[in-house]
Amino acid sequence: MLLTQKALTEGGRAFVYWLAQQLEAAQLSTDGPNSELYEMTEFLTPIAKAFMTETGFESVNHGLQILGGHGFIAEWGMEQQVRDCRISMLYEGTTGIQALDLLGRKVFGNGGKSLASFTKLIHKFCEANNDNAAVAPYVAELRRLNKEWSDITGQIGAKAMENADEVGAASVDYLMYSGYVVYAFFWAQMAAVASEKIAAGDDNDFYKAKVETAKFFFERLLPRTATYTKCIESGAASLMGITEEQMYMG
Repeated sequence: MLLTQKALTEGGRAFVYWLAQQLEAAQLSTDGPNSELYEMTEFLTPIAKAFMTETGFESVNHGLQILGGHGFIAEWGMEQQVRDCRISMLYEGTTGIQALDLLGRKVFGNGGKSLASFTKLIHKFCEANNDNAAVAPYVAELRRLNKEWSDITGQIGAKAMENADEVGAASVDYLMYSGYVVYAFFWAQMAAVASEKIAAGDDNDFYKAKVETAKFFFERLLPRTATYTKCIESGAASLMGITEEQMYMG
């Protein structure tokens, strides 16, 4: 549970700091506002809002659980953090709305251009680390997921041409899938930097912790993408078969 908290928190921190950097780069470009960077950050914003608040709530619930019954007592302050994180899923995340915005507007709305811009960055990282033994397993999995991400997007788009409900049916699972792939990109980068520092003799616990947490993320959290893939592939049919009257029958 502690490792889950650590992996999600540090992955989110790396993501949102990098996202802020891209916004500044887009604004301060010497050639004027960089529209391609703006589009990519617009694409990533719903993921940042919804995925980070969803996983933040998961993380803080682990904190409460670790404390046991005492975690539920107000004097500890943990239950306040749980409530604060839960409301963030409404104020900042509003997950269902962010998911529809991501898939309907930020992906299909510009023909997948923004998604392609980000997956290109992942591809470049994988190519640059082809011969880096320290992160070889992470690069291989990241490369596979990067292709799968594009493939799944295309499959949803093809289904949506026949049934518009396919976008809504896939949206939340698609956003969560996307969030784990984004975090994998940043954890692979952190593992690469930390491994390089350790190899250079900077063998301290900070870098060791980054390497071990990256391993945990890739082996224990990233496999969740397989479940989201299955849910996306199931399509809209299972959501539309029940009538309103049947919905309320116990």
